[in-house]
Amino acid sequence: MVFRLTAPSASSACHPPVPEVRRRALLGLASAWGLMAAVPSAAGVSAAAAGMRPLVLAGPPATVSYPLIHMTDSGSLDDVAPGSRFQLWQNPDQLRAWAVGGGADFMAMPSNVAANLYAQGVPLRLLNVATWGMLWLVTRDPALHALDDFQGLEIAMPFRADMPDILFGLLTSRLGLDQRRDFFLRYVPTPFDAIQQLLLRRVDHALLPEPAVSMVLRKSESFPVSVVAPTLYRGVNLSQAWGRVLGREPRIPQAGIAAVGKSSVDTGLSCRVRAQYADSLAWCLAHPTQCGELVARHIPMLTPDAVADSLVQSRDRAVDAVDAREELEFFFQCLLADHAALIGGRLPDHDFYA
Repeated sequence: MVFRLTAPSASSACHPPVPEVRRRALLGLASAWGLMAAVPSAAGVSAAAAGMRPLVLAGPPATVSYPLIHMTDSGSLDDVAPGSRFQLWQNPDQLRAWAVGGGADFMAMPSNVAANLYAQGVPLRLLNVATWGMLWLVTRDPALHALDDFQGLEIAMPFRADMPDILFGLLTSRLGLDQRRDFFLRYVPTPFDAIQQLLLRRVDHALLPEPAVSMVLRKSESFPVSVVAPTLYRGVNLSQAWGRVLGREPRIPQAGIAAVGKSSVDTGLSCRVRAQYADSLAWCLAHPTQCGELVARHIPMLTPDAVADSLVQSRDRAVDAVDAREELEFFFQCLLADHAALIGGRLPDHDFYA
């Protein structure tokens, strides 16, 4: 059985209700979930804080996860959730399994995946949008600067039927192109497989997210890889293409943080995590070198220099989900037109936006 609470207003979302009302609501939720949670005090401490349970903050090897790593490494949540840790998810199937099976409390995920899980009845609320475009077509040809320049060419594409593939198909279709007919797409499991294909000269072009873009550019210039690797360039920024093709601001509400499972009904805890995420993102952007060293310790497949480079290129900024709703719904409407199943066949209702 799935339980959802009606979303509080934007003005009151981060403030606890009247103590007695909150007491009855939390007791009901505790019964529904089979929990033995302590009832919060009049000060409005959340159920999670009262129990002082550690949280699992999960994310991919991408820029959206950097603040989650800083939050756990710095202990910024220790007063409400001591011992919280970051957990890496490495592919969309693992993300979905954890969201459904309770493998994490707060998860970085593509916005369409969050909408799809919500439509399936998974207890989930989107806290923010933090990534507004991190995809690039990387190429050996410095003359390729537009999507239609790649017509007829082979492109390595990670995560079939997920965010990179979705956005490429959406934008090329608006240009009157068919991504299956007009391009030769070589699907690979992850961005790191695409990096290997580029460095070994097995493909000349690949669609990559940051920090994979920064990694492959660094690797292609470093000895001894540079002896055999081609010279590579940033070709097309998909955020800029989004703006040109659709007549919008050049930013895509691509990914953010969602509260899942029991955490999705703990408004106080969600507000704390959302606020701390914004603070940690600001720290990462202001300290790219230190952030690079920190992230590389937790995600060994990334290098400190590549992480720092990706932050210099970053368009990340934490926007509360309610404030990003108009841009999210425009994106979702685009997906509904061509790939309705990607968001569960309908726009998410107001309870989706924490």
